[in-house]
Amino acid sequence: MNNNHWYKNAVFYQISVRAYKDSNGDGHGDLRGITEKLDYLQTLGVDCIWIMPIYPSPLKDDGYDIADYYSVDKAFGSLDDLKGLIRAAHEHDIRIVMDLVLNHTSDEHPWFVASRSDRNSPYRDYYVWSDTNQKYKDTRVIFLDTEPSNWTWDEKTGQYYWHRFYASQPDLNFDNPKVQEEMLNVARFWLDLGIDGFRADAVPYLIEREGTNCENLPETHAYLKKLRAFMEENYPGRILLCEANQWPEDVRPYFGDGDEFHMGFHFPIMPRIYMALKKGRYEDMEKIMRRTPSIPENCQWCTFLRNHDELTLEMVTEEERQWMWKQYAPEPRMKLNLGIRRRFAPLLDNNRRKMELANSILFTLPGSPIVYYGDEIGMGDNLDLFDRNGVRTPMQWDDSPNAGFSKGKPFSELVKGELSYQNVNVASQINGPGSFFNSVKRMIALRKQHPAFSGSNMEWLDAGNPAVAVYIREHEGETMLILNNLSDAAETVHIPAEQQTTYLDLFAGQNVAINDKITLQPYSYLWLVKK
Repeated sequence: MNNNHWYKNAVFYQISVRAYKDSNGDGHGDLRGITEKLDYLQTLGVDCIWIMPIYPSPLKDDGYDIADYYSVDKAFGSLDDLKGLIRAAHEHDIRIVMDLVLNHTSDEHPWFVASRSDRNSPYRDYYVWSDTNQKYKDTRVIFLDTEPSNWTWDEKTGQYYWHRFYASQPDLNFDNPKVQEEMLNVARFWLDLGIDGFRADAVPYLIEREGTNCENLPETHAYLKKLRAFMEENYPGRILLCEANQWPEDVRPYFGDGDEFHMGFHFPIMPRIYMALKKGRYEDMEKIMRRTPSIPENCQWCTFLRNHDELTLEMVTEEERQWMWKQYAPEPRMKLNLGIRRRFAPLLDNNRRKMELANSILFTLPGSPIVYYGDEIGMGDNLDLFDRNGVRTPMQWDDSPNAGFSKGKPFSELVKGELSYQNVNVASQINGPGSFFNSVKRMIALRKQHPAFSGSNMEWLDAGNPAVAVYIREHEGETMLILNNLSDAAETVHIPAEQQTTYLDLFAGQNVAINDKITLQPYSYLWLVKK
């Protein structure tokens, strides 16, 4: 594979820097803490780390409210610490991508402070101002629980400013060429430091136009193509990963003709994995994957089971959303916005077989998988904490005080109960051959050995049983037959005649002759390579 296409079969790992490892005892995770844990990440088999925002910030939105694009928040260390992390990661054959927050800044960013100080400020036009809050009325409010409108009144200058997220995060005005240039400079700064690319945050919302929902507009795509061309010309081999929580056909334009984003999150498959596990039927997954358009050869989807936000239910029907809330968020405090604020292991009742099966699906579907920090050991959540903080608690390294995360008082309460650090931690799992960590590690290792997984297509097989997802992954001359039993009972499937042959069972490490019927144990899975 072209080394510039490294991302097509890479395993990504998402880190909240604040929550990962504290190197200096101040209770906050930091960049040096991640550097200390690179051996661990290499053991797990990670190819690329995505570090969440490390910019100076008032932290009203966990760092996505940026007050300075050209620096590292002191809580996380320094630019030199980041350079040290990048250098050490590359020595471990691990790449690093970071968040590029294009759409908005903090209201404490000097640009916005200047913009709201005076209507004649040169920075006034860096943001979107209006005499009325009736413009762009067809645009939805994303943070329904906290924001009544996308407009907020500014007393001093007597106008409203536009924001798609919190009022403390005013949107930048991408109709201003200076803003467009400024954000290319931001990208250049971090790429020059050696970063391997960006997860571009909230990209559908860059441009506003009357009479539209202000999402996915042609002018937005024009700017993103400009950003990609800038990177291709100056930094080949670095990537752009698109965060657009949209239907697959609406994400498809973000790949362009292979000249916009290298990668895009596949949001809609994620809730449907949980739907399939709860119903014991694969049809919801099949429908959305059949609806997923093909993408250019140099592009790849990005798949995930959980991340730092709520388990979003934006890309399901209202009926499905209510059903998911009933099944997975029986207590009101488990809900947030249009989603569920729980981590992977608690969602699946800490059921080891279900947790493995979900990972089998994640690692065999089209797309490069992202593992959210701690999910590889089955970490829990803390629903007593505010908003999304319950799924951003300190990493559980061992059973010593503060979970081995910090010698000081951690910035956050830890997880309590069955999934607390005393019961779930890296130290107790890393050397246990039968541990959940080692199951995930093995899946990652097997996945990376097989080029069939680096394609972006799949073929569903009708095996006569709605409880078992059976599909073919084929790429670069290799064919894999994947079976995932979503049921809590043993299930038998009929393999179509054209697929009946000898396969290598990757987990058993032996050849098997596949004839008409296969019976799978409850919540079990098979990864088979055609001989």
